[in-house]
Amino acid sequence: MKMASSASSSSLLLLLLALFAAAATATASHNHNGYMHLRFYNHERILGSGPNATVVYAVERTLSTTGAGFGNVIVYDNLLRAGVEPDSPIIGRNQGMGVGSSLAENSGLTNFQLVFTAGKYNGSSLALQGLFPVAPLGTVFERAITGGTKKFRLARGYLLTTEVRSTNTTLTGQLDAYITFR
Repeated sequence: MKMASSASSSSLLLLLLALFAAAATATASHNHNGYMHLRFYNHERILGSGPNATVVYAVERTLSTTGAGFGNVIVYDNLLRAGVEPDSPIIGRNQGMGVGSSLAENSGLTNFQLVFTAGKYNGSSLALQGLFPVAPLGTVFERAITGGTKKFRLARGYLLTTEVRSTNTTLTGQLDAYITFR
């Protein structure tokens, strides 16, 4: 009788270990290959374009037409939309800050969150940081994805940004996020 009990305990232990391993595998990967590409658009009301501007100077140490003056601090809260058109669906916010970190005033350091408020990723966010160059429309630049929350927990990767549309009051950037998970 003791032998059957021992064999039964071993079988139960193996079954539990197999279940735990399967559960750990299922929760660790967000998709079949651990990689995703997302595209969305940052809609920014340009500094000085009225009371609805989404970019606000917190500190302006150096006068600069681009805002990237060395030592300047900029805080922003921009709309993320599904498309380039100003009336495309809002899917979240780009909230963060930038600091003019170049003595040549040709770039700034940014630290921001992409906070999703609608759709498949509602309630999730991506954390990013990197340089933002002062460059002509169409220039592609890269920043690091350093983490995330909820559906983007343990995210790493990079974000490619291309400014695709500019008016006197708005600047629209195409954001391509390439995400992997640890």
